[in-house]
Amino acid sequence: MTELLIPLHYDYMLRAIWVSALIGGVCGFLSSFVTLKGWSLMGDALSHAVVPGVSIAYILGLPFALGAFVAGLLAAAAMAFIRAKSRIREDATIGIVFTAWFALGLLLISLFPARVDLKVIILGNILGISDPDITQVISISAVTLLVLGLKWKDLMLFCFDPNQARTLGLRAGMLHVILLSLLAATAIAALQAVGACLVVAMLVTPGATAYLLTDRFGKMLWLSSAMGAGTSLAGAYASYYFNGATGGCIVTLQTLLFLTAFIFAPKHGMLAAKRRLRLQSAP
Repeated sequence: MTELLIPLHYDYMLRAIWVSALIGGVCGFLSSFVTLKGWSLMGDALSHAVVPGVSIAYILGLPFALGAFVAGLLAAAAMAFIRAKSRIREDATIGIVFTAWFALGLLLISLFPARVDLKVIILGNILGISDPDITQVISISAVTLLVLGLKWKDLMLFCFDPNQARTLGLRAGMLHVILLSLLAATAIAALQAVGACLVVAMLVTPGATAYLLTDRFGKMLWLSSAMGAGTSLAGAYASYYFNGATGGCIVTLQTLLFLTAFIFAPKHGMLAAKRRLRLQSAP
């Protein structure tokens, strides 16, 4: 029993555990909207698109969150512009923009290697997170949760049916910008925990898992938030014993939960689908 409490004796582990849980809960909350809207590729794009912003911020000595947020919004604007002005499909547009932004970030890192740590950006560094970075994470999380808490019904309708949202008098364009901004900001917060490569998993997997477990969006929000926070807390805790990457532990746990729901979900799981087929084919 005493051995299970060893990680709690170290300040860096306590910080990593509670900050990871906070980030995971926020990502899980937003994940429901990303899943409902079908923005998994957008989440992937923004998580990679913030890399040049982080690089430039480190080079200029600015807060990395500022550079990452601006880069994410510019990437989203570039995707919207290309989509509106050309015949290129949305998936191709997303692929072009996020790889271009990511390549620019890697180029900047290679040109200024002493000022930017590639490993921190790509893989995260939650165990070595500094006090200013913790303040940024808390600020981003608080604003994101506040906006989602106030606007979740409007955002739910926008994600489900934008045309219906317009018919009811909602400003769909503004809701689009709000959701994109929250997605970019949350990707920045998650960058600290799991790095650019795994941010998309935290923004998609909890919502996808909750989607298999319930048909009610309100319940889906609580489930995805709880799974995001719980797996992040457990993953950061377990990384001490595995001596492995914290982000890898977190995302692996989230994936295991998804696979469990994919197979055993009472209504939308594989086994439930097979039972329905057997009942339908029975004489």
